[in-house]
Amino acid sequence: MKAMILAAGLGTRLKPLTDSVPKALLPLGGKALLEWQLLKLRDAGIREVVVNIHHFPEQIRHFCATHDFGMSIVFSDESNMLLETGGGLKKAAELLGDNQPVLVCNVDILSNINIPSLMTAHSLNDLATLVVSQRDTQRYFLFDHEACLRGWTNVKTGEVRGHLLTSSSSSMLQMEQLTKLAFSGMHIVSPRVFKLMQSWPEKFSITDFYIEQCATETIRAFVPHNYRMMDVGKIDYLAEAEAFAESLAVN
Repeated sequence: MKAMILAAGLGTRLKPLTDSVPKALLPLGGKALLEWQLLKLRDAGIREVVVNIHHFPEQIRHFCATHDFGMSIVFSDESNMLLETGGGLKKAAELLGDNQPVLVCNVDILSNINIPSLMTAHSLNDLATLVVSQRDTQRYFLFDHEACLRGWTNVKTGEVRGHLLTSSSSSMLQMEQLTKLAFSGMHIVSPRVFKLMQSWPEKFSITDFYIEQCATETIRAFVPHNYRMMDVGKIDYLAEAEAFAESLAVN
């Protein structure tokens, strides 16, 4: 299995730290965020990785060239325009190939997930397997009793999206039977996604893609055992993230 690390973001919420360095290279617990992800993927047996880049791309290229991770690392260059989570994956299709699943993760989300267990759980018949958890947030994917994706909701605004979900009373009853789970920024995709993405624009969200595809494709939830994660995307969280990273290193 190959992997892709989404590392092209501007890191706006981490300013002023990201005024001179890309988010992917911010140090945490003695390692750059990108290094945490690469080492975790390597420990899971993955040896081929694509990293998308946009903000200070040469710094990321130099970092990977001067550190030996024992992996093949290539870059999907989005210097001209950020393509979001779906568009970034679509652009990297030629680098990732079309004959094996791809594990996709965000560079700024640290967790204790056991990646081999996720890889084992992914079915080759499914379009994707999404790492999700029960935690408080505003936006949730909606899954049925078979852990299949059926839609999405924003609990703050009341917005609900999904081919089976409308404002009718019967659909609202169905909503009550669905489980709200928060996406953790890690997923395994079938190589079939690249064909399905061909008709999509250059720039789009992977969330929008999954909401549309769940009408005809099986997209399944994976809830890790004793899962702990942290989004390092805000500067106010850095002290807490430092402690979290150190706990991961100890364990």
